[in-house]
Amino acid sequence: MDFTFTEEQQAAAEAARGVLADVAPDGVPSPALTRGAVADDFDRALWAGLADADLLSLLLDEEFGGAGLDAVALCLVLRESAKVLARVPLLETSAAAAALQAYGSPELKSALLRPVARGEVVLTVAAHGRTGHDPAELAVTARQDGADWVLDGAQTAVPWAYDADHVLVPAHTGDHHSVLALVPRGHEGTALAEQISTTGERLGELRLDSARITARDVITADGAWEWLRGLLATGTCALALGLGERVLRMTGDYTSERKQFGRPIAGFQAVAVQAADRYIDLRAMEVTLWQAAWRIASGAPGTLPASGDIAVAKIWASEGVRRVVQTAQHLHGGFGADVDYPLHRYHAWAKHLELSLGPAAAHEELLGDLLAAHPLG
Repeated sequence: MDFTFTEEQQAAAEAARGVLADVAPDGVPSPALTRGAVADDFDRALWAGLADADLLSLLLDEEFGGAGLDAVALCLVLRESAKVLARVPLLETSAAAAALQAYGSPELKSALLRPVARGEVVLTVAAHGRTGHDPAELAVTARQDGADWVLDGAQTAVPWAYDADHVLVPAHTGDHHSVLALVPRGHEGTALAEQISTTGERLGELRLDSARITARDVITADGAWEWLRGLLATGTCALALGLGERVLRMTGDYTSERKQFGRPIAGFQAVAVQAADRYIDLRAMEVTLWQAAWRIASGAPGTLPASGDIAVAKIWASEGVRRVVQTAQHLHGGFGADVDYPLHRYHAWAKHLELSLGPAAAHEELLGDLLAAHPLG
């Protein structure tokens, strides 16, 4: 099998590296020092740079000003963004826009996708609890009332909820079916309550009280939420991989310079073995990520549904990113906890990603159910 990325995919990653070259991962103060959110908004200047480089429209077709690329290209760009802890809703906007393009009405696509591609409209997704697979587990309900839909419930930990123009909200209809409703910020019948993530970023609890949404802004197609959830999870795995790679590089640089008994500590067997174990984790995270992204991008058939590949990627990402940052903190010693050194920011982001992905045991259980339903061989 040829694992080489296409020229277009490599060009997207190269463009991302160029835009992100001057972004400092410690460019915001420590949450512990501010006692609240690290900032009131995301990095708008970086967002404009990503738009200028056509990196906000990777998954959109040319008719909407996009590049017509796939999930692999998006994950390559997300991987680069995580290396510098880019504070932008790149994953959420890209995934939501892709879902609108794949499943939305022509009117909805015509109204939103070109402004999204230009960076003028920001989207996010109320995807907390994205590990669930039964629509009945969704915290928001939707019912039809005439030509409109009415939403009730609450969704916690919505990323960029205070900054996005629209939130794509999954909701269940009570008959084991789900819909996706596009809810404008400040819409009648909605309210936000501030929450702070482990990274210090500002999240929002979105509360819906008989919020009325027009039929044009509600996606009822079968499989839309499952597809979007898979893309979000795979993108989160890409973020975990990029973060882990940068942290291991930081650890390698530090242990090569830090000396004890007159020699760099990287030469000590105990240090080298721990670093090697984490390198293996990263390679496993990488190969399982590309398998999942390829299944989403190609729609290729397999013995297991694509959700099986996504579950494997999530198992490695949630466990692997935790092990990488823990080893990095251990090998850095007390220096790793210094708020003037960016490792503490990476540790906070890693914990947030781990929690977003959910526990590996849950994905292992899902994988077991899939194997039972689709026996191999």
